[in-house]
Parts: sequence; C-alpha cells; structure tokens
Amino acid sequence: MRQRKLGAAGPQVSAIGVGCMGMTGGYGPVDPQQCITTIRAALDLGITLFDTADFYADGANERLLGRGLAGRREQAVIVTRGGVRSRTPGGPPTVVDGRPAYLRQACDASLSRLGVDHVDVYCLGRVDREVPVEDSVGALAELKAEGKVGQIALSEVSADTLRRACAVHPVAAVESEYSLWERHLEAEILPAARDLGVVLIAHSPLGKGFLAGELRAPEELGEGDHRRNHPRLQGTNFRHNRAMVDEASGLAAELGVSPARLSLAWLLGRGPDVVPIPGSRRIEHLRDNAAATELTLTAEQQARLDGIFVPDRVAGSRHPAHRRIANADRVA
Repeated sequence: MRQRKLGAAGPQVSAIGVGCMGMTGGYGPVDPQQCITTIRAALDLGITLFDTADFYADGANERLLGRGLAGRREQAVIVTRGGVRSRTPGGPPTVVDGRPAYLRQACDASLSRLGVDHVDVYCLGRVDREVPVEDSVGALAELKAEGKVGQIALSEVSADTLRRACAVHPVAAVESEYSLWERHLEAEILPAARDLGVVLIAHSPLGKGFLAGELRAPEELGEGDHRRNHPRLQGTNFRHNRAMVDEASGLAAELGVSPARLSLAWLLGRGPDVVPIPGSRRIEHLRDNAAATELTLTAEQQARLDGIFVPDRVAGSRHPAHRRIANADRVA
C-alpha cells in the first residue's frame, strides 16, 4: 500500500483510507460484525487511516471502530471529529458547538468510546460561527499538549478560516467533500491548504456511492437510506447525473477497471496531498477501492474525466436543505 503524509509533522498513512460513517446506518440496514470484519480486512491490505465522528449514530460509530481495531490499535491512524452535537440526547446532530469546554468533554468521550488513550488526528467537525475559530483551535492545541490528540484537523472550512486556524497552531489536515462531481474546493480551499502545508482528506470521494455506477434508479434506494433525500439523486437530477457516470463508465471499461476504481484513481492523481476515504462496508468494495492506488491515469485520461464532470454540468446541490446546520461556518 502506497503511503502519504498528513502534514509536515503528521503521521504516514495509507494513500487511501476508510470512511466509517456508513457502518452504523445512513445507507440502510447494516451488519455490525460484517463491518468489523471489513475493518480488519482493511488492516490486512495495509490501509491504516480510519475516519469516524462522535456524531455518527450518536457515538455508536466510534464504538464499532474501537471494536474493529481491538488488539491492532498500533496499526491504525484514527481520525475522529467533534464539535457537533444534538439538541436532545440521542437526537440528530443539528448544533455546532466549538466552545473549548465542550470540545474537551467531547474528546474525552470519544477516547472512551474508541477504547484508546489518544487519537492520532482530532478534527473540528464544523466551525462554530458563534465561537472564534482561534478559541476552538486553542482548545485542541491544549488537548494535543496533554497527549490526547496527535494532530489537529478541521472539516468543511473556508480558506480564510483555515488560515486563521493555522495562525494559532499548525493544522495537519482539512477534511472536505472532493470527487469528480464535487470540486468546489479547487478554487480557494485547496490552494490555501497547499500554501499552508495542509493535507486534504477527501470524504465522499465516490459521491456517496453514485460514482461507483451501480445505482441505476432512485427507487433502488431503500428505506433508511439518507440518499433518498439527496438533491443530486432525485428525479431529473438523477437521470442527468447518471448520464455522466455512464460516460465515465465507458472509460473504465476501456481500462478494464470498475467506475469506482477509476474515480478514486482520478482523485489520487490530483496530488500527493489528497487522501480519499471512501466508505466501505463490504470486503469486495474495500479491495477494489484499495486497488485504485495502483492505477495511474495518463494526462489524457484525466482530461477526459475533467471534460465529463464539468462542475457547472452537475445537477443539484451537494447537501439536502434539512441537513444544513444553521450556525456552522459551512462552505458551498
């Protein structure tokens, strides 16, 4: 497995990681034991980066990851996020809370659920508009000084916010959505990250599974699958976007690879400071994703994909309105 580095002082990680969100719901029913088996299979493949959050299934995702890594903690680089909470116990994460006292409480709770004494990267899940980012990052710096946190990261921030954060303490990574059909960060955020020596952890690199090419119609999404509410996967938007996936699938067929592998190879080719974290609940998908690290696209093939997925051509916004958090410093 090829390696990439999370920031100037950060750890070496596998060039591709695992996003764990779907292992506790979100995409419909899931078998926890199957997910634990997948986590262990990822370690066997040399995948070391695992991304979770305390607001995934009200902490259940962290507990599951902790079980999956039990006995093999030293082989993994754990990224977890805090700073988003529910208004009511057990409710959906709807409130950003960047207060230093809350972040300390959230970090301690994450360590307990994961069953570890430290996390390798602690990520501010969203920036609280009501709390200066300098205060939030200062709190994370204190946790790092205490040995509870290895490196600091931010999620879904603007270029200006990232610069302000880095002025307080070095930031190893910024996590944001980045894929063939979501490229908003190329204008300002990615250049700023590169100027600052910050690595990009690309979540949803397969467009929530859509770029894998297996979803043929919105009706195939089952009950409990949050993608049923995704603007890009509804009605005419779905059909419009599916045509682009079909075009890309043609190139994948020419190369003898899956559309998912092609999509991830395109992303890996954006630079050595981009680390995709596709979600994987099944071992066969995990292996196919990992194989993307061995596929190097030519400049012509990269340009062909760029020409298919022109940003203005993608139909629909990247977030359902009801999933937007009112007090978050959200971008795009």
